[in-house]
Amino acid sequence: MKESNAYLDWKLGGLLLGLVFVLAVALVKPIGVSTQFVIVDGLIGSLFNAELVTESPTSKSGYASSNAYLDKSGGKYAQEVARPINYGLVFVLSMALGGFLGRLMTKSGGAAPVRQVPAVHAARFGESASTRYVLAFIGGIIVLWGARLAGGCTSGHMMSGMMQTSVSGYLFAAAAFAAAIPTAMLIYKR
Repeated sequence: MKESNAYLDWKLGGLLLGLVFVLAVALVKPIGVSTQFVIVDGLIGSLFNAELVTESPTSKSGYASSNAYLDKSGGKYAQEVARPINYGLVFVLSMALGGFLGRLMTKSGGAAPVRQVPAVHAARFGESASTRYVLAFIGGIIVLWGARLAGGCTSGHMMSGMMQTSVSGYLFAAAAFAAAIPTAMLIYKR
């Protein structure tokens, strides 16, 4: 299958991404994604335990939780579970919708079909798209688990953090690349 050049140029994409980050910080707050998975977990948990999140006049946010993680930061996460329609959740849902729409747009429009399995992946693991999706899903779970262990994800720690000249953002970026490069070399045998 012939590779398609239907992708956005990386320089233009980088400029657009930078613009989105600047607008987000200027208009709302820095971008972060992984916390919203905790909020979704809290929403699912509250379906089975109505007392998982309760109103609390003594809490800084006005909400408390029997779950220590949701209760931290003065009940900030408990408040987001109690009122789930917020900037963060809308942002994460919009990312998924944007990815889906982007995929639909690359499928149509008369361009050559977009290759579902990149050549470097096919050389190591074969041409199966389902294998590619399963490995990507497993990788996503591992990254999300690591993000929550670190207290935030690459968009929050690295991208938003570096944009705000946070030392922790630069340290996180260095650590992420120090782990990612040898891992990629090991997995793809290069």
